Amino acid sequence: MALAHGRAERHNMQVRKGDNVKVIAGKDAGKSGRVLWVNGQKNTVVVEHVGIIKRHTRPNPSKNVKGGIIEKEGSINASNVMIVCPSCGKHTRVGHTILPDGSKMRSCRHCKATLDK
Repeated sequence: MALAHGRAERHNMQVRKGDNVKVIAGKDAGKSGRVLWVNGQKNTVVVEHVGIIKRHTRPNPSKNVKGGIIEKEGSINASNVMIVCPSCGKHTRVGHTILPDGSKMRSCRHCKATLDK
């Protein structure tokens, strides 16, 4: 959704780069992997070995690029993934815990362990 001054709205993302996630919907449901990058404006994530697309590339000798069909990860909607808790190993929704110093930390809804490093 675009704002009045033309910039796109930024979504509040629970998933961050480097998180281990499990895909819960779509053609790759059940697969899991590490998040490679997050796009907060389009609300999408790119997960390692998930959502593979085929890209037809033209050879470019000056950039040392071979031509052909290259397979790479495509973006999927962030609502289709859930974070995997490192301590209990289950995919979980993200809760927030307020620390004594006032800062917020992401936590597992099952075992209450922290998801941040």
